[in-house]
This record gives sequence, C-alpha cells and structure tokens, in this order.
Amino acid sequence: MAAKIKKGDTVVVLAGKDKGKRGEVLKVLPSENRAVVQGVNRVQRHQKQTGTQEGGIISKELPIHLSNLAIADPKDGKPSRVGFKILNDGSKVRVARRSGEVIDG
Repeated sequence: MAAKIKKGDTVVVLAGKDKGKRGEVLKVLPSENRAVVQGVNRVQRHQKQTGTQEGGIISKELPIHLSNLAIADPKDGKPSRVGFKILNDGSKVRVARRSGEVIDG
C-alpha cells in the first residue's frame, strides 16, 4: 500500500492533547504506524551528561499514531483525507479529497 503521509508533509492533529496543532512530519515509522511531527507531542526528558552530549532537561517530540493525523489541504490548510490519482503520463500522485488538489508535485 502506498504511503498516505510522508516525510515533509504538513499535517493537522485530529485527537489528543495537541488537537488542532499543525506541523511538518520529520520522520515516519511505517512498522509502528506512527510519525514524528515537529512541535507536536513534546515531552521533557532528563538527560545525563555524556562525552558528546550536554546534560540537563531536554525537550523532544515523540511519535504520534497516524490515525490521529490528517494531511493539511494545500488549498485552505484544513484537514483532508488522502486519495490517489493516476495522471495521463502514468504517474501516481496523492490528492487531497477535500479540494481535489494534488499534494505532491
């Protein structure tokens, strides 16, 4: 199955403590059905100092389940489902179901 959410996409959070927030997908973990989104699901961790890394309290993003994310429609930025379309030249592209706009170039 083709991926509906990819690295670099702008997504909107549909559920959870960060509902309504939007951010860019930094990493997709297909085996776990999760994605890391910039600025979403941030937690603070106490980091012990190592030879290369500074110690202290660091803030980082944890993965969020793909079912809680939706692509932001390229036209108006609202959440949209993703569909697929085969163009005349035979290439398969993702389209936003909300507006019919092509997501990837």
